[in-house]
Parts: sequence; C-alpha cells; structure tokens
Amino acid sequence: MALLIVIYLAFISLGLPDGVLGSIWPVMRAELGLGIGDAGILSAITSVGTVISALVGHRLVARFKTGLVTAVSVALTAFGLWGFSSATSLTHLILFSIPLGLGAGSVDSALNNYVALHYKAQHMNWLHSFWGVGASLGPALMALTLTLGGSYHSGWRLIATIQGLLVIVLFMAIPLYAAPPGAGTTRRPERTKAVSKPRGGLALILLSFYLYCLIELSVGLWSVSYLVEVKGVEISQAALYGSLFYIGITVGRMVSGFVSLRYSNGQLIAFGMVAMAIGLTALLASDTICAIASLPVIGLGCAPIFPSMLHETPRRFGIEESQRIIGLEMATAYVGSTSAGPLFGALAHLLGLHWMVGLQGLLLLLMALSLSLFFHRTTAHAI
Repeated sequence: MALLIVIYLAFISLGLPDGVLGSIWPVMRAELGLGIGDAGILSAITSVGTVISALVGHRLVARFKTGLVTAVSVALTAFGLWGFSSATSLTHLILFSIPLGLGAGSVDSALNNYVALHYKAQHMNWLHSFWGVGASLGPALMALTLTLGGSYHSGWRLIATIQGLLVIVLFMAIPLYAAPPGAGTTRRPERTKAVSKPRGGLALILLSFYLYCLIELSVGLWSVSYLVEVKGVEISQAALYGSLFYIGITVGRMVSGFVSLRYSNGQLIAFGMVAMAIGLTALLASDTICAIASLPVIGLGCAPIFPSMLHETPRRFGIEESQRIIGLEMATAYVGSTSAGPLFGALAHLLGLHWMVGLQGLLLLLMALSLSLFFHRTTAHAI
C-alpha cells in the first residue's frame, strides 16, 4: 500500500504543471507581449522533450530502476517550473520548457507499465485520476494566487515549491520499489501467457493515442482562451473555469476505477467517447453557461480512455513487449500533444478560435473508428 501511495503522489506531480499554462496564458502573454500562438510553441517544446524521454525510458528503467528514474524526472520538472516563475521573455520560457518535458516522459512510461503489469484495472484508472488531481490543482492554485492579489510569477513559484516537496518524498521512497507490490492487488507477470504481436493492431492503437492527445491537449490548452474570445467570459473567471475540464477528468477516473470492476476496458472507452461527443456539442452552444458546463463533461468523457488503452496493452501484446510498446504509446501520445499546440495555435492566429470545436469533433470520430478496428483485429489474453 505504501508503494501505491507513492506512485499516486508521483502522478499528482506529473499532472501538476499540465493545466497551468493554458489557464494563465491570457495574462502571461499580455504582460510579456507575446502572441496567442506562442503557447503552442511552448507546448511543442515540452512535448518534444517528453517524446525523447519516453522513447528511452525503458532503457533508463532497466539501468537505474523505476524509483530513481521517477524521483530524478520529477526534480527536472520542479526546476522547469521554477524557471517559468522568473522568465521574462519567450526565449526564457522555451529554455525552461526543455527540462519540464524531459522530466515527464520517462516517469510516465515507467509507472504506466509498472501498474499495467502489477495492478488491476481500477488502480490504473485511479492512478490517472491522481494525474487529474495535479492537473486540476495547478490552475486552481494559479487562480487563487491572482485572486489574492499576487502575480502569475508567484503562482508558478508556489507550484514549483509543491513539486519540490514531492521530489523529497519520492527520493525517500526509492527503497519501496525493491519489494513486490502487496498481495491481493497484483497481476503477476510471470503468469502471463505468451501473446502474438499484431502489427496492424499496434499501428491502430498508436494512432488512437495520437488522436486522443490532440483532443485532450487542445481542450486543456485553448478552452480558457475560447471562453474569453468566443464566449466573452472575463479573464479572471475563465482561469478558474479552465480547471473544470481537469476536475471532470479527475472525478471521472475515480468513478471509472469502481466501474471497471464491472465493465471491460473496451466498454469504458466507448462510454467515454459518447460523453466527449455530448460535451463538445454543448461547447458549441451560444449560451455561455452551457459552454462552461461542457468542460467537466468533456473531462468525464476523457477520463477512462487513456488509462483503459494503457491497461489493455499487456493483454493485447504480452508482458515481454509491454514496456517497449507502452513507451511507444507514450511517445506517440506526446507527439499528439506536440502537434496540437502548433496546429491549434497557428489556426487560432489565422482564423480565430470559432472553428476549434468542429475540428475536435472530427478527431473524435476518427479516434472512434481507429479504436473500433483495433478491438476487432486483436485478441485479449487473460493475465
């Protein structure tokens, strides 16, 4: 149980920076004299670093073990966040985006594979719900700082300090990884049957991760700007509303952990896509309150999709390949994040944000098709 708590804390730290930039960008860009699309550049730089570290993550874990990789990676993100608090130009922000990205990829792929192999489906959902705790807490802390009269610089410093405290806990917890997970919650990898490697299935699941992250990143990064520029919401209020999306993800994954005891990964993914479609439709509504209320609905829809796809990986491809394939899945997911920032940023600069929801709906349709083909063409093996 102690190890599981530490892993949950690691995912809080992983999510803590993710929602902050989008929630505070209207304020930051006004003070620093930057363009609306520059947030996409920062997001892309961060994602490139994460892709690189995710691809080499399985090698780092093999050499240094999961506990040390996790602690060092979170320390890198704490350093990047502190740098954001003192940055005075786009160049500074770009430089500190590098450690922020490099810190995320290795810990993400390592812990996802560890939980997929050793724990049941509900723990994977709860793991990612704690990412949502961090992603919800970040914008809320930034909004609170502004409400109390502080600057966004103070908000970044507060978040970096919390991240630093988590680093201390993670370094102290490294010996816990030497012991096996507690009895009754594990999936023993040595009992896993050999599984064939469906290459077409691999391409489809990678495409699904890519499309999912295009949608999630674009909603998280641009929803506040969409509310301000399209729906006419006040900037100070919109920063707080931005956390509703991540609150929806957090609550949804908590609930999914219990629901997964009854429903399969595939069924949870289908439920999620339906909820996302409903939320995106509501976001298009002319009524401002309806648009705001759509954000937690979209978050609820996103909630089970990512962890359910990850948890299905060793069941579709086998434990011998799971660490490598989960590394590929995480790298592909971050390529989606990398693409989303510049793509939506450039289109926002050229066309405005009115078109955004329609494009997200199209991406959701393509993801539904890709996942349907994946589940049809591959076979799950019990472990």
